[in-house]
Amino acid sequence: MKKLALLPLIPLACASLVFAQPPQQPSTTHVWRQSQKTNTADRYTYSRFILVGKFAPSRHGVGANRPALALDCIPGTGAHPVKGKFLAANLLVGTTLKIVYVEPDEAHGIAYFPKVVVHYQTEGAKDEEDKWSSATDKTSLSIPKDSLKKMLRARTVAITADDDHGSQVAMQFDMPDPTLVEDSCNVD
Repeated sequence: MKKLALLPLIPLACASLVFAQPPQQPSTTHVWRQSQKTNTADRYTYSRFILVGKFAPSRHGVGANRPALALDCIPGTGAHPVKGKFLAANLLVGTTLKIVYVEPDEAHGIAYFPKVVVHYQTEGAKDEEDKWSSATDKTSLSIPKDSLKKMLRARTVAITADDDHGSQVAMQFDMPDPTLVEDSCNVD
């Protein structure tokens, strides 16, 4: 008989456990994460800013690393606030991209540059096509400074490129406040 009296109290006990849990922390995926790196060969320290994005639903989004924007900058120095120096901006994709070889504007011998055709769009703007330089491993791209400026001022950025099998790789980034990155890297 005592077992039946406790039975109605079980749902109340479960409900109290649900409400007693601590509140979840806000997501930190849409912030620039800053770390300090050292170039030992040239003996200087620089800041690396990383912004993690996401793949659009496709075969790349399942079990794959997330895409990221990486900016490298030398911090400003001195007693007065001095802006830093922009070094590089890269799109880290993590999958091998389709390379097209582009003939340079001025040909000095036989040389073609490995590039990747990229489409990117900021909210409210038209789709832009460009050819970005590829890293030697063909899984990351160098972002030109003028494209980076447009992306930093946007709220969302969609980037697509083809992988080495011809399938489209679609990525999206929710852009946080760019003030820290713009000041640290002197992007303007």
